[in-house]
Amino acid sequence: MTEWREEELCPEFVSRLWEKSRLFKSAVGLYDTVNTNENFYVGKQWEGVEANGLPTPVFNFLKKDVMFTVASITSDNVKVQVRPLAAAPDSEGLGESARILTEEIERIAEENALPTLIRGFARDAAVRGDGCIYTYWDPEAETGQRAKGAVRSELCENTRVHFGNPNDARVQSQPYIIIERRRLTAEAADEAESEEERGAVLPDEDASPAGEERRTDGKTTVFTLFYKDEKGEVRVYECTQKAELRRPRGMGIRLYPIVWMQWDRVRDSYHGEAMITGLIPNQIFVNKLWAMAMLSLMTTAYPRVVYDRTRIARWSNRIGAAIAVNGGDINTVARNMDPAVISPDVSRFIGEAIAMTNSNLGVTAAATGEVRPDNTSAIIALQRAAATPNEMTKQSIFAAIRELARIYLEFIAEYYGVRKIDVATSEKLRARMREAMAAGLIPEGRVPDTVAEDFDFTRFRSLPVSMKIDVGASSYYSEIAGVQTLDNLLSRGRITVRQYLERIPDGYIPDRRGLISEIEEIEGRETK
Repeated sequence: MTEWREEELCPEFVSRLWEKSRLFKSAVGLYDTVNTNENFYVGKQWEGVEANGLPTPVFNFLKKDVMFTVASITSDNVKVQVRPLAAAPDSEGLGESARILTEEIERIAEENALPTLIRGFARDAAVRGDGCIYTYWDPEAETGQRAKGAVRSELCENTRVHFGNPNDARVQSQPYIIIERRRLTAEAADEAESEEERGAVLPDEDASPAGEERRTDGKTTVFTLFYKDEKGEVRVYECTQKAELRRPRGMGIRLYPIVWMQWDRVRDSYHGEAMITGLIPNQIFVNKLWAMAMLSLMTTAYPRVVYDRTRIARWSNRIGAAIAVNGGDINTVARNMDPAVISPDVSRFIGEAIAMTNSNLGVTAAATGEVRPDNTSAIIALQRAAATPNEMTKQSIFAAIRELARIYLEFIAEYYGVRKIDVATSEKLRARMREAMAAGLIPEGRVPDTVAEDFDFTRFRSLPVSMKIDVGASSYYSEIAGVQTLDNLLSRGRITVRQYLERIPDGYIPDRRGLISEIEEIEGRETK
């Protein structure tokens, strides 16, 4: 429920909500923290620092740590499986619907390059403190059918997402959410519903929250306000700071189309603590030690000559040149000064600082494969132990994917309408096709395993309530183990060939569905 009436919505009202959120972000130092963290991640680690003649070396071990950690927690091939709850009415009849939804979510995930999206999502959380995925409906997307439209997901920066209750990180409990986007002024103006509002869409001129000048040439800040009505349905309102683009309208979904994840939870704030934030002092320490060691080497590493000016008027470093001395002992004329020696503790502390930072993050030699594989079992155990500190973050990512799948279900049920899908050929249709072949109505051939049929996706508007979504690793090794288990069950006679073929993953047996169809035909003739 919102704290205003819909009639009160206007650009000025939304701008006040936005300014209020920006004050909170500034109070917790979000803008400065994000700017600093991004600079250190990409290697701009001396920006704004007075070097005072020091070299400015960058040994960016932070980027390696972030990339390794993100890769390790997103390396599993995550699979979303939709299935009816056992307690749901007609749970057996919902099996085909669950299969259709599972395949459709897999297709949406492939179109949106979900593995890459999740890695960017985790990277943003590690560097910026929070990761955010925004999902929307693209009505103009081509599908190859009469029905157009597709579900799109994209990353959104945490500095541009504003929660109505900044002390609560739960997305669906928010009174409202504002997404701030920078768009070309001409594009934003084209979306205005009236000519008067279209003329009021102008480029921004104010300063950014971080105090830096914006690249405002032809760009405008557009606000998308999401809130829920009395029935729990999400509504949306779009405007700029001074112009209204679209009046409030219902989206037909019950979940905010936003997935949010904090890297480390911070009490009473929806902004989390980034992985990099606590490691920046370590990076500064290493860079400064290297800088001072470099300066020492450049100024004192090479020997200098001290000579007696009363005996030698001018010293020459020319190779093979003779030097004249006016009498006296030549051993006291000149000598080389010994260069200063850098303490070995410098290099030791640099190495220990990096090693301890990596160890605390689980980036050990065993985890990165930098040890000799003399004992495979021990190395696997060490790798698993090293991954333990990131297990909570991995589970948070699984929870985020589960929430994203639920959002996809909402969009599918509301916007898909009637579309063609591939369904298994029913026994009744098989019999009709065989009769038509015998009568010469259609060419002789094999009955297809699947046929394209119209399917009304609006039936899922009430179905997701009784659906369960499982998110977990579906790696190569776990798949091999499943196939081996099926082989053992078949060899021991615990399952039939048909049961084996129905459960084995695609790709292991050519034309698996064709074999199942032929077995069904043989079983049908035997029963007669």
